[in-house]
Amino acid sequence: MADSTLRVRQAAALHRQAVAAADAAAVALEAYAPAAADPREQHRLADRLRAAAARLAPGWLGSTLDALSPVAPLGGDGIPQFVRVGLAQPLDDVRFPAVVPLLGTGHLTIDATATDPRVFGLLRSLLLRLLAAAPPGSLLVRAVDGVGGGAVFAPFEELSDAGLMSPPATDRQGLRDVLSEAEKWLRPARSGGRRGRRDRSLLVVIASLPELTEGEELRRIAALAQQGPDSGLHLIVAGWPPPPLTAETTQAPLPRTTAISVRNPYAIVGDPPGGTFGSAPAATWLNAPVFLDEDPPPRLIDAVCRELAADSAEASRVALSDLLPDEELWSQDAAAGVETVVGHHGDVPLVLRFNDLTPHWMLGGRSGAGKTAFLINVLYGLGARYSPDELALYLLDFKEGVSFAEFVPTQRDRTWLPHARAVGVESDREYGLAVLRELDAEMGRRSLAYKRAGVSRFADLRAVAAEEGRGGSLPRVLCVIDEFQVLLAGNDPMAAEAVALLESLARKGRSYGIHLVLASQTVLGVEALYAKRDSIFGQFPVRIALPGGGDVLEPTNDAAAGLPMGSAVVNTAGGLGGPRGATRGHERVVRFPDPHADQRLLSDLRHRLWGARDQEAQPPRVFAGYAHQHLADDPTYRAALAGRVARPAALVGRVIDVALSSAAFPLDSSPGRHLAVLGSQPAGAEVLDAAARSLAACHPPRTTRFVIASMVAEGDELAAELAAEIGHRQEVTVVDAAGLAAELDPERPGYRVVFGLDAAPPGSLTGLRRLLREGPSRGVHLLSWWRGVRRFNEETGGSMGREDVAGLLFLNVPQSDVSLMLGRPVDWQPRENRALLHDRHADRTVTVVPFVAPESDAP
Repeated sequence: MADSTLRVRQAAALHRQAVAAADAAAVALEAYAPAAADPREQHRLADRLRAAAARLAPGWLGSTLDALSPVAPLGGDGIPQFVRVGLAQPLDDVRFPAVVPLLGTGHLTIDATATDPRVFGLLRSLLLRLLAAAPPGSLLVRAVDGVGGGAVFAPFEELSDAGLMSPPATDRQGLRDVLSEAEKWLRPARSGGRRGRRDRSLLVVIASLPELTEGEELRRIAALAQQGPDSGLHLIVAGWPPPPLTAETTQAPLPRTTAISVRNPYAIVGDPPGGTFGSAPAATWLNAPVFLDEDPPPRLIDAVCRELAADSAEASRVALSDLLPDEELWSQDAAAGVETVVGHHGDVPLVLRFNDLTPHWMLGGRSGAGKTAFLINVLYGLGARYSPDELALYLLDFKEGVSFAEFVPTQRDRTWLPHARAVGVESDREYGLAVLRELDAEMGRRSLAYKRAGVSRFADLRAVAAEEGRGGSLPRVLCVIDEFQVLLAGNDPMAAEAVALLESLARKGRSYGIHLVLASQTVLGVEALYAKRDSIFGQFPVRIALPGGGDVLEPTNDAAAGLPMGSAVVNTAGGLGGPRGATRGHERVVRFPDPHADQRLLSDLRHRLWGARDQEAQPPRVFAGYAHQHLADDPTYRAALAGRVARPAALVGRVIDVALSSAAFPLDSSPGRHLAVLGSQPAGAEVLDAAARSLAACHPPRTTRFVIASMVAEGDELAAELAAEIGHRQEVTVVDAAGLAAELDPERPGYRVVFGLDAAPPGSLTGLRRLLREGPSRGVHLLSWWRGVRRFNEETGGSMGREDVAGLLFLNVPQSDVSLMLGRPVDWQPRENRALLHDRHADRTVTVVPFVAPESDAP
C-alpha cells in the first residue's frame, strides 16, 4: 500500500510540473503574436504567396482536400519537397496556403500530440498529401502512436498489405523497433552503397510518444533528425519537444526541422531548415497565424489508399531477372559457400547463403503457396552464379507434381540444368533413401580425403587439391527434398534409416560442403521424427515460411500469419521470433517472383546454362515415379545385344537407386538359379517376357535353346511373340502342357520359360523338383510366372525346397506371404508398377520398377 501511495504522489508531482511547463509555454507563445501591417501590402503579399504555394505544392500537395475528387490522378515525377500544413490568415479577408519543405530537406515537429484534434487532422492530411503526390511505391511510412493506440493511422490500414506502411507501434518496444529500422536505413548512405533498385524515402510519423519514453529513445530521434535527410529519411513528430519532466527528457528542438507551435485557435509555423520566412533577423517564424488543415474526408482517404495499394503492387513486383546476377554466368567461387538472391525486402535484395553458418534451409507453405516457384528461383539463381564444377544438385520431389521436371531433358526440349546429378519426379521413398545413401557415401569419401590432406575445412581441401593439380572437381552439393515428410512417413525400417541418414547429413554435412533444403506443407506429426526433431531441425538455422507455412517457425512466432501470396518470411535464427510487431534483425519478409511469368527469359536462361556446359557432360539421372520401364531402354540389354556381356542374366526391371541400375538375376551353375515371378497382375507375363528376351541376347546366336509354354490366356500372345522374336537368334521350341511335362527332364540344357505355371494340370509337374535341384549344374534354368503363391509352394516343396528357387520377383503379393516365403520380416507394400526382387544366394532384396511391354504406356 505504501508503494502505491508513493507512486500516486510522484505522478501528481509530475502532473503539476507538466501543467506549469504548459502554462509557461503558453505565456511565451503569446509573445509571438503577428505584428500589424499595412492591409494593402498584406493583400499584395498574399497574392504572391498564393502563386508561390501553387508552384511549390501543386495538386495533392497544396490544394484544399475537400475540393479534390477521389479520382484525381496520383503520383508525380519525383519525391515531393513542399507540402501544405494549413491556411495562413494575416487578416480576416487575407488567406494563403502555408507550405513547408519536408521530403528531401528535413523534418516537421508539432509541439502538441495527436490527442489534440487539430494535430490529429493535420497528421492525416499530411500523410494523404505526401502519399498521393509521391510516385507509387516511392514513399514508405513507419508509424508510432503511443497514446492513441494507432487511431490516427487507422484509415491507411490498406497500405500495410501493400508494404507501404507498417502497423503503428503503440508501446515503447515498438518505438525502439521503428527507430532501429530507421537507423538501418541510414547505413547504406554511410557506406556509400545504394538502398535498393528504386529511389525511395522513409517517413517516420510519430503521433504521440509512448508512456515512459526515456532519454535514450529521445536521443536516438534527435540523431536520426541530424543524419536522416542525407539518406532519404524524414520525421514528422507530434509532441516535440516532450515535457521537460526530468533532465533526460528535456530536449532541444530537432535539427533540420520546421517546428509548428499549436495555439488556440491557430498555430505558429517556425522557419524551415536553412531559411527564414521574414526579413527581420529576430523573426524566426511565419508572421501570420496558420489554421491547420483538418481531417480529410474518409472517402478521399479510402480511394487514394486503394489506388496506391494497387499501383504499389504493380510497381514493386519482383521479376526473375531481379534475382539473377548482373555479371556473366558461372563467375563465382564456391570454396567459402554459395549464395543467391531469394527475393526483395522492401527495395533491398535479400541474399541467402549455404555455408558453415547457414548450412541448411527449411521451407514451409500450404499447397499453392509458391514453394515450387521459390525453389525454382533459388536453383536458377545458384545455377547462374556457379558452374557445375562448383555446385552439384540432387533434386527430389515426393508430391504428385512436376517441381523439378523442367531441369531434365524431355521430348519437347532436350536441354537440362547441367548442375543436376540426379532428379526424382514423384519419387518413391526407396529412391529418396537411395539418394541419402549416396550423399552419406560422398560424405565418407570426403572425410577420407580430409585425413589424407591433413585439413579440416572444405575450402582447405579444395585449395590442397588445386595446389597438387588433382584432376576432377570438388563441388559443393545441394540436395533439395520437396515434401520430405513423405520420405519419413510411418515408423518402419525405411523411415528409421532415412531419419538416421538425415541426422548424419544435417549434423556433419556442412563440414564437407553438403547442404540440404527440406520443403513441406507441414513439419508436424511426422512420427519418425518424435525423438529426433530437435537434433535434426536444430541444424537448419534458415527457416522460410510461405503462406500457411508457419510450422517451420517457433510456435510463438506468428510472423507468417496473413502473408500475401508471393511473399515469404525469411528467418535466419532457427525460427525464433521476438516482440509482436517488432522489426527483427534475423527476420525479413521478402517478395519473390513467379519464375514462369516470363517464359522467354526462363527458356533463354535454361538454354544458356545448357549451352555453357562441358560438351561431354551427361544429362542427370532421372527417376520418374509414375513412369514405366522398358527392356529396350535398358543399357545392360543394349550391351548384351552388342555382345558386351560376359555372363547371362535375366533382366526384370530397374532398381530404385540413384543410378537406376538394371535389376538383373544372374543364371549360372549354382544350385537354385531359377527365377519365379509371383503375383496375379498381368504384368507378371510381361516381366517374364523381358527376362527371356534379355537372356537370349546374352548368348551368341544359336548357342542355347528355349522351351516356351503358356498355360493361361494372359500369356498366349506374349509367348507367341517371344518365340517368334528370339527364334531368329536361338533355337526355340513351343510346347503345350503335355509337352512341358517331357521338357522338365534336366538332361537337355537350355531355358524353360512358362507363363502361368500354376495353371498346369494336377500331376503334370512331377519332374519339376528334380529339374529345380539338378538343372543349374547341367545348364538348365526355369523362368516361370505363378499367379498364386500356394501352388508355387506346393510344387516346389514349401520351406523344404526354399533354396531350390533362388530368384523370386514379387508383384502384388501381400507382405505377410512374402515374409513367410523368405523366412524373415520384409518391409514391402505391394503397389502398381513396383516389384520386390529377392536373390537368396546374394541375400539381397530390392524394390524395382518391373519391365512392361511398351503397349502398357498407351493411353
